[in-house]
Amino acid sequence: MSEDASRELAGRVALVTGSSSGIGEEIARRLSAEGASVVVNSSSSVEAGRAVADSLPGPSTYVQADIADQAQGRALLDATVEAFGGLDILINNAGWTTVVPHGQLDGLTDEIFDKTFQVNVYGTWWLTKAAIPLLRQSDDACVVTVTSIAGVRPVGSSIAYSMSKAALNQMTTLLAKSYGPIRFNALAPGLVETPWTETWDAQHAQVAKIAPLGRSATPADCAEATLGLIRARYATGQVLVVDGGVTIVS
Repeated sequence: MSEDASRELAGRVALVTGSSSGIGEEIARRLSAEGASVVVNSSSSVEAGRAVADSLPGPSTYVQADIADQAQGRALLDATVEAFGGLDILINNAGWTTVVPHGQLDGLTDEIFDKTFQVNVYGTWWLTKAAIPLLRQSDDACVVTVTSIAGVRPVGSSIAYSMSKAALNQMTTLLAKSYGPIRFNALAPGLVETPWTETWDAQHAQVAKIAPLGRSATPADCAEATLGLIRARYATGQVLVVDGGVTIVS
């Protein structure tokens, strides 16, 4: 047996949205290392996305698409099938936010609120709904949606962001209830060290102070947990909190 064929996800096709950097990039790398054929995606960071796809150890391709646009989401799925013949694993990682303190209602404009839900909720819903017929053709299909502890606690970069992640957690449970044997689970990280949070020194310091595990999460932590959900073949409808214990002490 070849080394490629012996890998855990050999023969599987995975689509990872929002995977040109951060959590999504690390998930794409982990899945590729385990033998999956991987579609890397971003809405705008084309050069970075192509660089990620080109650097993966296994079969890969990059597709630019904004999931907040239904037509682009369908085209992303079509490109996945064209490249690799089907879809077994969907990782919903694409999302959008901007920081608006929860006590500043005037700062949470309609435009910010709408964009947050358009990408995080509508885009993820439209793509997942369109992917279900493809996933039904797989003998071991699963969806992992990256949400946040902001979906289970009154925290987060804005009230709209927290609301959107709570909606995704509930969506995960509802789809798991009605669309088995496809497995639907969610990953809810706490604060993660990504390019977007690299200047958040105070927030990372606070997490390090209160978290039982003494640090913020890394993209590798999130990727490993995602792989765990993919491996857990009798788990569905679950929201896995990966926050170093922050939510059990605060």
